Amino acid sequence: MYTPHTFRTGAGAYARVGVETGAMSASPHQLICMLFDGARSTIGMARHHMSTGDIGPKGQAISKAVDIVDNGLRAVLDAKAAGPEGEALVANLSALYGYIIQRLLQANLRNDTQALDEADTLLESIASAWREIDTGPAHA
Repeated sequence: MYTPHTFRTGAGAYARVGVETGAMSASPHQLICMLFDGARSTIGMARHHMSTGDIGPKGQAISKAVDIVDNGLRAVLDAKAAGPEGEALVANLSALYGYIIQRLLQANLRNDTQALDEADTLLESIASAWREIDTGPAHA
């Protein structure tokens, strides 16, 4: 009746629905947090696939992490919204995301776990700072 494959497929579909539902009801701040979580999760998957020698899935996981950083986190940076005081911060953050992408690509090409670890650590540092920003109604 249920095989391991159908269980994994069903569990994956259930997880996707949960993520999609969470994303639809999330604030912009929470969406950014979800992007950080997603990028770090895929880096963890890449690390696992790298350790087991699964080249294809490793590459797919790293590509997904790159996509999240480049087309998610980096793409939503807005120097105009940051104002004159925040323009330098936005530029520095964009450059840091570019560096993280570079490290992820190097990790993929060289099977370099240190590059994965560095990208993960940098993302966690930025995510931690982002989570410290309280955008709740009490502070509006």
